[in-house]
Amino acid sequence: MLSFEEIRKNVEKAISELRFDYPPKSLYDPIEYTLALGGKRIRPALVLMAYNLYKEAVEEAMAPAIGLEVFHNFTLLHDDLMDEADKRRNKPTVHKVWNANTAILSGDAMLIAAYQLIGKTPACHLKPVFDLFTQTALEICGGQQYDMEFETRTDVTETEYIEMIRLKTAVLLACALKMGAILADAPAEDAEHLYQFGIHIGLAFQLQDDLLDVYGDTETFGKNIGGDILCDKKTFLLINAFRLANEQQRNELNRWIGAKPENPEEKIAAVTYIYNELRLKELSEQKIESYFARAMEHLKAVKVQPEKKAVLKQLSERLMNRQS
Repeated sequence: MLSFEEIRKNVEKAISELRFDYPPKSLYDPIEYTLALGGKRIRPALVLMAYNLYKEAVEEAMAPAIGLEVFHNFTLLHDDLMDEADKRRNKPTVHKVWNANTAILSGDAMLIAAYQLIGKTPACHLKPVFDLFTQTALEICGGQQYDMEFETRTDVTETEYIEMIRLKTAVLLACALKMGAILADAPAEDAEHLYQFGIHIGLAFQLQDDLLDVYGDTETFGKNIGGDILCDKKTFLLINAFRLANEQQRNELNRWIGAKPENPEEKIAAVTYIYNELRLKELSEQKIESYFARAMEHLKAVKVQPEKKAVLKQLSERLMNRQS
C-alpha cells in the first residue's frame, strides 16, 4: 500500500504532464494557471488510495483521478468569481488576472476537460464511474446554490447547513473514494462503506474549518481568523448561536449582522464573546468528533487488511489535525 506522500507525488507528476495545446491558447492559459496553483491534491489521492486497497497498479486509475482534480479546481475557479474573491492560495484569482468572461469560459472548458479525463476510464467501468461523477457534479452545484441562498436568509437551520456542506464539500471526497473502489472491482458493500467514510470525513472537515476560522491560528490555518464572522456566513457556530441565545445575546448578534465596522476586530471579538458564552466551541468539537467516529466505523467495515486501511485513517487524522 503506497503512502499518501508517494501517491501525491504521482498525482503531481501526472498533472504536470497534462497538455492543453489546442487553439486558442488564451482559452487554456487560465486552466494551466489554476492547476499550477497547487493544493493538497486530496481528491485524486483518495481515488488512488481506495484503488490501492485492492490493486497495486494505481497508474491505471490515474486519468479519472486527475479528472476529479481538474473538476475540483473548476469549481474553485467559478466559486472565486461568484464570491468576487481576490486571491486563491495567495495568488490572484483568474478573474483578477484576466477578467470575468474569461473565467467563465475557461471554467467551462475546464469542466469539459475533466469529463475528457473521466472518459478515459476503462470501458468495463465507464458507466458506473460516469454516473457517479455526473451525480456528484450536480450535487455540488446544488450545494453552491444553497450556500448562495443562505447569504440572504436569517432562518437557516442546522439540518439545512449540514445538508449544504454535505453537497458542497463531502460528496466529492466520497465520490473519489467510491470511484477508486469501482475501478479496482471492490465489492459493492466496500464501495458504499468507503463512500460513507468520505461523507462523514467531509462533514467533520468542513465543521472543523468553520471552527478554525474563529478559534484557529492565522499561521497554521493559512488565512485570517474571523473571516466568516465578518462576512456574516451562516456557519454551524452562527446558526447555533441564534438557536441558543437569550434575548440579550440575540439582540447583540442582530446588531452585528450586516455591520461593517471601521475596526473589523471589534465585530470578531463581540461575536466570538457570544460564542464563548454559549460554549459553541465545545458543541462544535462534539459534532466534529461524532462525524469522525462514524467515518471510522465505515472504514473499519471495509473488508481489507487493517494495515491498508491504516493509511486512510492516518490521512484522515492528518486532515483533522491541521494545527499540529
